[in-house]
Amino acid sequence: MTLVMTAGAVVPLLGQSRPQPGVKLPLAQIDAQMFHVSAGKRLKPASWPNGARVAVGLSFDVDNATADLATGNLISESISRGEYGAVDGVPRILRLLDKHQLPASFFIPAVSHLLHPEMIPMIMKSGRHEIGVHGWIHEHLPSVNDAAAEQDMLTRAVETLTRAIGKRPVGYRAPSWQFSAWTMKQVKDAGFLYDSSLMASDDAYEILLDKQPTGVVELPIERILDDFPYFGGATNGGLPNPDLIEQVFRSEFDVAYEEGGLFVLTMHPHITGHRSRAAGLEKLIVHMKSKPGVWFATHEQIARYVKANQRS
Repeated sequence: MTLVMTAGAVVPLLGQSRPQPGVKLPLAQIDAQMFHVSAGKRLKPASWPNGARVAVGLSFDVDNATADLATGNLISESISRGEYGAVDGVPRILRLLDKHQLPASFFIPAVSHLLHPEMIPMIMKSGRHEIGVHGWIHEHLPSVNDAAAEQDMLTRAVETLTRAIGKRPVGYRAPSWQFSAWTMKQVKDAGFLYDSSLMASDDAYEILLDKQPTGVVELPIERILDDFPYFGGATNGGLPNPDLIEQVFRSEFDVAYEEGGLFVLTMHPHITGHRSRAAGLEKLIVHMKSKPGVWFATHEQIARYVKANQRS
């Protein structure tokens, strides 16, 4: 460990002990790592349906307590906080979406559905919303580190949600938004229309696997446009003022509107489903609806549109 003198004391220089395997690799191997899963053809259309200026995809990751259950964290505070998503969060969000007659995409770990089977019928009742795959039990795929186990969980998740909604889901979002070395090939082989787990662009693009086109559309997400970094993970409720987060989201939307692009917002019922945070979401919705030419759509609708309207 490197030591430095400061104010008369000897202290360790932080950050000197990090592993650095990449510094010893040849460029070809670095290149293979960088572009194992990467951005291919941009799929930003010349225009959106009916001349709209921007496409808005509201999405909800219905994790509830599955991330804790996957890791064995059975502390009552964490489990009950997750349960809030099923008990009050999903119903409140659905009431808000019904009030404004807006569609959304709900990405659900299969175990979330199996533990709370009342959720999917509630979500599907309006006929506006989409259900997508979000793993088996919100497993952390890099930590699973087993191709066969990962494939088994993906297969069971798809089969479970297919039975629940009466058709095969076409959208995938990785738990924690993190792929293993095998995830993209399994997603491609499963025949998904789109993924929504990656961050290489503001706008839709085709995913490349080892530099080869997969045919899978990516609808990118971002931590900036996710409620969890602001509100989740802190026992005191995270950042206390939802209005500040609504301002961040509004700014991202406003620039997407000016650029004629795509705005994908990720939320969690056990986080945004709380009263003050749902009120902040409604302020954002009112702002977006005040603009002319905003196309609110499910992720499936957006993916099908950009795939069918690729620029030459």
